[in-house]
Amino acid sequence: MPNSFRPSRFTVGAALCCLSLPALCADPVATLPTVTVTGEAATPLQPSVYQEQLRLDRVPGGTNLITPQTEIGTSTLRDVTDFQPGIIVQEFFGGIDQPRINIRGSGIQSNPVNRGVLLLQDGLPINEADGSFVIGLLEPRNASLISVRRGANALSAGATTLGGEMDFQSLIGTQGDVVSVEGGSFGRLGLHAAKGFTGDQLDGRFSISHDKSDGYRHHSDGERTNLSANFGVRGDNFENRTYLSYTDLKFDIPTVIPRDRAYSDPKSVMGDYSGDAPNVYNSDPNRKTRQLRLANRTYVGNENLNQTFGVYWQSIDDTFTDPSSSTATTGNTWGAQWQLAGKLQSLDYRVALDWARSDMDRELTPQNPVTGNRMPRIADFHLQAENRSALLGLEYHLTPQLSLVGDLKYTQAIRDASNRDNGMGRDQKWSYASPKAGIVWKPADTMRWYANISRSNEAPTYWELLSGAAVNELDLQRATTYEIGGDGRLFADTLYPVNWAISLYHSNVDDELMEVADPTDPSGSKSIVYNYSDRTVHQGIEAGLNGSLPSPGAGKFDYRLAYTYSDFRFRGGEFDGNRIAGVPRHVLSAEILYRLGGWQIGPNVHWMPSDTYSDHMNTQGMEQKSYALLGFKVAYQHSKNWTAWVQADNLTDKTYVSSYRIGRQNKPAQPRFLPGNGRSISAGLKYQF
Repeated sequence: MPNSFRPSRFTVGAALCCLSLPALCADPVATLPTVTVTGEAATPLQPSVYQEQLRLDRVPGGTNLITPQTEIGTSTLRDVTDFQPGIIVQEFFGGIDQPRINIRGSGIQSNPVNRGVLLLQDGLPINEADGSFVIGLLEPRNASLISVRRGANALSAGATTLGGEMDFQSLIGTQGDVVSVEGGSFGRLGLHAAKGFTGDQLDGRFSISHDKSDGYRHHSDGERTNLSANFGVRGDNFENRTYLSYTDLKFDIPTVIPRDRAYSDPKSVMGDYSGDAPNVYNSDPNRKTRQLRLANRTYVGNENLNQTFGVYWQSIDDTFTDPSSSTATTGNTWGAQWQLAGKLQSLDYRVALDWARSDMDRELTPQNPVTGNRMPRIADFHLQAENRSALLGLEYHLTPQLSLVGDLKYTQAIRDASNRDNGMGRDQKWSYASPKAGIVWKPADTMRWYANISRSNEAPTYWELLSGAAVNELDLQRATTYEIGGDGRLFADTLYPVNWAISLYHSNVDDELMEVADPTDPSGSKSIVYNYSDRTVHQGIEAGLNGSLPSPGAGKFDYRLAYTYSDFRFRGGEFDGNRIAGVPRHVLSAEILYRLGGWQIGPNVHWMPSDTYSDHMNTQGMEQKSYALLGFKVAYQHSKNWTAWVQADNLTDKTYVSSYRIGRQNKPAQPRFLPGNGRSISAGLKYQF
């Protein structure tokens, strides 16, 4: 294909890029400027931003270190992942719901996106044992930092997917003692309060938040309430932390509409026009999820030899209703982790075990998509998912500047399902190894280069395995990935250094899990899931830049830019040579803020410069059109206590499509597209104790 690039060109280009920069570079840094959260001293279980960055510098691949408390708005995942290379967040319904998150294309085929990335809270998984998650349950305002290890750079024994892992580290003690309120367009209201205490050996923190929104589109209101607490005990070479949280999330779903209507009447839903089927107002698609979670971690030892133990339990009560069916899931997940880590002269080592099990009941009840009338239940499943993982990790320091890194993960994944209504079911089990070998080279204090080759494996979740009353037989999605890149600081000895990061990767994927819209379903909500019959390729570039520039006056211009290029294609099979639908080829976000005293003011842009295919046939006329969204922020910190901000998004009121249902071949009359939000303004006031 004319626009494709082969692995050899990709690798050569990466090597040339690596050779062109050393004379200009200097210190490995995060994608965002390092900002230390004030409060308690760092502990083994709650590292500081600086300590976490040092840990990420030893990873021979692409990572992100995000500091949510430095952002102007932090209530949604989109707020805190903006301007981060390699992380693409696409809004689904425009309110308090479940955005589509994509890292290297893993899980992007699922709808809604509920797999492909291991989400962690303080180092312990919040995914169910089958790998699924409800991303709207996350509360970024309680995070001191978010550590992202993209792809097979994931450090956890149980993280083996192509997308990697995201670890949300909690604020502790008196970190983030705050009361805040925010509101804005589309009935947006957000309330948050947190207070903690700290002593010589004890600390604790409690927080509460409530968010609601009427939504931009019809039938898109939602609300979320979160209660969180954590308590810590510290001693010489010892730390124990307990975490407790409860989240109640519910939102209406406006669902998809035909492409022409998405651009001509973006607020509309199916049911606003005569003859619409389904009728959203009658079928009332929505999601209601409650999660209760209790976790505990213990650290014993020192830098030379230590052990970490972790246990967690969480319950889920989740009802997901689309226009044609209602899926109700209740269950419990248990998990345990153990890690032994230490040093032997020039060798650092890790040995880890990870176990997780979910027992869930799931009922599937169809309903008439036009009238909303419920039909007799078609399935009552008992589901049992279990994962057993082991890891051996080695890091050998050849010299102070050069290290060899190797990981070997071995996993057994079990997915058992039985239908109580008819006695039918299917038990599936996979065993697989996920090795990685890499190199980290630091020719200077302000420069780091890396390369790695890795193997990833992903077992299907029950959202893929269950199809009505039947259980699909699916295989693992496997990939071999080659990656090269680096990060550092240009002009480090000047007043205006430039922080940079770049990763280039190429993944050969076998048996990719594909979920496409069912062409026989007029509601646009049903899907077909299968392993693709031939190879697919995911390859791309993830690059970030940030720093400060001088201004004519006394202030400075702070800037940051993130660019993600995704070239995903079919190699053989039904769609040979076509692009894989679902991921935009180019995504660029940029911001520049003028900073003077307590003021920050400036514009930002989110730009998708090329059209994106919505189906695997690459049907002309059914693309998601390119768009650019302009925004503007004003923030003022009156003192160390008071901060106020105003933010405007989509200033030009651009009509655009934020996401869509992926299909084999989409047609104009089919409801497949999700319009993005129109112009909005929000404002907030925060008091920090």
